[in-house]
Amino acid sequence: MPRVKGGTTTRARRKKVIKLAKGYFGSKHILYKTANEQVMHSLKYAYRDRRQLKRDMRKLWISRINAAARMNGLSYSKLTCGLKWANITVNRKMLSEMAIHDEKGFTAICEEAKKALEKGPVAATPVAAKAEEKAAPAKKAPAKKAPAKKAVAKKDDEAKAEKKPAAKKPAAKKTTAAKKETAEKKPAAKKTTAAKKETAAKKETAAKKPAAKKTTTKKAADKEAE
Repeated sequence: MPRVKGGTTTRARRKKVIKLAKGYFGSKHILYKTANEQVMHSLKYAYRDRRQLKRDMRKLWISRINAAARMNGLSYSKLTCGLKWANITVNRKMLSEMAIHDEKGFTAICEEAKKALEKGPVAATPVAAKAEEKAAPAKKAPAKKAPAKKAVAKKDDEAKAEKKPAAKKPAAKKTTAAKKETAEKKPAAKKTTAAKKETAAKKETAAKKPAAKKTTTKKAADKEAE
C-alpha cells in the first residue's frame, strides 16, 4: 500500500492558530509552537477580562461622579443617599455621562439630593410610607385566631341538621300518596273476595238441591214398593 501523509489537515489546523496569533511580537505569529502557546494564554485572559471589564467600568463611573459631585459641594456617598431619599433612579453610567456632557443637568440632580438630605428619609419618601401602611394590615391579618375545631364541628352538625328535614319532605309526600293509592285499591280487593264468596255459596246450594230430589225420589219408590 502507498504511504499516506496528512499534510493538508495539519497545515489547515496550524493556519487557524497562526491566524489567531496575527500581530503578536516576534516568532509568536510565525512559529506554530510558540504561537499556539500564546493563543491559549490569550483566550484565558480574554475570558477573565470580559468579567473584569465590568468592574473596571464601575470604578471609572464612580470616580467621575465623585469628582463632579465634589464640584457641587457633595461627596459620592452623600449624593447617592440623597438620590435614594428623593426617589431619583439614575444609574452610574448615565450620571457619569451627565457629569461630562451635561453639567447643568448634573447640578440640578445635586440640588434635589441636597433638599432630600435636609428633609430626611421619612419626609422625602412618601412612597415608602404608603408602602408601609399597605403592608401593615397584611401583617395584622394573620394575628386573627383561627376558629376552634369544636366550633367548626358544631357548625357542621347544625348545617347537616338543617339540611336533613328538607331532604326528607319529598319522601314523606311520596309515602302519603302511596297510602292513598293503596287505600283506593283495597276496596276492589274486598269486592273480589265477596264475589268469590257468593259464587262459592251458589255452587254449594246448587250441589245440595239434586241431593234433596234424590231423597224424595227414593222415598216415593219405597212407598210404591210397600
